[in-house]
Amino acid sequence: MCTAISFRTKDHYFGRNLDYELSYGEQVAVTPRRVPFPFRKMTNMNEHYAMIGMATVVDNYPLYYEATNEKGLSIAGLLFAGNADYKPAVEGKDNITPFELIPWLLGQCKNIKEVRGKLEKINLVNIPFSERYPLSPLHWLMADREECITVESVKEGLWVYDNPVGVLTNNPTFDMQMFELNRYMALTTEEPKNTFSSEIGLETYSRGMGAIGLPGDLSSTSRFVKAVFTKMNSKCGESESESVSQFFHLLGSVEQQRGCVHMGEGKYEITLYSSCCNTDKGIYYYRTYENSQITAVDMHKEDLDGDKVMTYPLITGQQIYWQNEGE
Repeated sequence: MCTAISFRTKDHYFGRNLDYELSYGEQVAVTPRRVPFPFRKMTNMNEHYAMIGMATVVDNYPLYYEATNEKGLSIAGLLFAGNADYKPAVEGKDNITPFELIPWLLGQCKNIKEVRGKLEKINLVNIPFSERYPLSPLHWLMADREECITVESVKEGLWVYDNPVGVLTNNPTFDMQMFELNRYMALTTEEPKNTFSSEIGLETYSRGMGAIGLPGDLSSTSRFVKAVFTKMNSKCGESESESVSQFFHLLGSVEQQRGCVHMGEGKYEITLYSSCCNTDKGIYYYRTYENSQITAVDMHKEDLDGDKVMTYPLITGQQIYWQNEGE
């Protein structure tokens, strides 16, 4: 399960928690403009916008989990089991497989306005990358610094929702996730007032009581509510350090700890990594379950006119700074 967030201070930031019980060898991947993207049903894309994100790279093909292109457009795919529905190819449509959706859109589009135009023609087809890498049931959070949308391919068709909160988790469908927020409209960051009864002298006995009832479990619906409440009430400075730190704190409010979600056979779902990309500067930050230190990769320090995917294996070992080392 996962949580993705679009967040803006002076710059725009986009990232996610990837929650799962095992890794597929994901790496930070920079795809320069001349890395060819072959498509199963469409003409190959031999030149495109450069992009950076997290991916499993197979034969120089980056299977992106989430990515940002050089224009600042970002997309993340999140598990959508039981609801995602992919179709047969249809004549007259842009027949794109789900694993091709991120490069197809990021390779051509500068912003969400252009994405909306492409989505009008897209039919997501049921073609896996390979037997080893079958299709995942996904829906997508897409954002630039001005707009955010959620895209879902369900039995009824391809749905595009405006996303005013800039947050996405997993199930249920996005319209139902947004409706769930109605249950929590009384929550507040302020000290609560006694509306229970004017005849009982109730008093606050702790800070934070205005948010009593805010979900704390790890279900996708509860994570959505908590992430939205945390993000929408977030106060943050505009510096890079403050913005990146705050973004990881937002993700930290819904991260998963080993042992709390048992998947059977001794496996537990955890937050494998958390990411934050400054989409204006093309800097991708991440931390992993075992490594709390933030690591950064700047796409603009690479040759973005190249034809090879550049990868950076994740630094997963804990990095500890010894303040009194040698004393």
